[in-house]
Amino acid sequence: MGHLLLLHGALGSQEQFDDIKDALSNDFTIDTLSFSGHGRAPSLQHAFTIQNCAHEVLNWLNDKQRIKIDIFGHSMGGYVALWLARFYPDRVGKIFTLGTKLEWNEAIAESAAKVLNAEKLAAKVPAYAQELQDRHGEHEWHSVLHRTANLLHDLGKHHLTDDDFKEIKSQVLLGLGDMDNMVTKEETNHVEFLIPNAKYLELKDTPHPLDKVSVELVAGEIRKYFSQ
Repeated sequence: MGHLLLLHGALGSQEQFDDIKDALSNDFTIDTLSFSGHGRAPSLQHAFTIQNCAHEVLNWLNDKQRIKIDIFGHSMGGYVALWLARFYPDRVGKIFTLGTKLEWNEAIAESAAKVLNAEKLAAKVPAYAQELQDRHGEHEWHSVLHRTANLLHDLGKHHLTDDDFKEIKSQVLLGLGDMDNMVTKEETNHVEFLIPNAKYLELKDTPHPLDKVSVELVAGEIRKYFSQ
């Protein structure tokens, strides 16, 4: 039975994978982790950056005494997996990303960070604000939003370039829901062309939020891809 690591997206936590883990329990040994400060995980004394998230995965691998791991990454989790494949290729096997934004610059980052304001979010989307509070903690969710905005600003300056994507040797499946309003098919297909061993997969009736995707559909695609 193969090992598979599931990585959550920005503002997420490992608990979001509970249903998918259950669906795949007979197929893989499933591991998850929450990045620093997410889902009530201890907040390490470093900034939220893609680089630091990647190092958290490396530290997890070292603690588990594993050389490498296959990764399914949702949204930002997929970007962390690709970062690892680019700069630490010996530690990553196959990668399956879902709803991972791949085009970044300072303008895109600034636009994305603008919505991460706790007070405005609580006023405009109270149900989502309550969800974040339940996930990260009554007071901690404000910090998670602020530090995630800083992550996006950093990503606007320090991101994978076209040349970086060309250097990724891992087998990669770039998944995108046909109802995803945060990631474009154009940017995903662009990176599919750049990564030598990449393929594109479009998931029908699938929006961006992980809690709104079909567990049966996603688990089935994960099973199919990582069992090959």
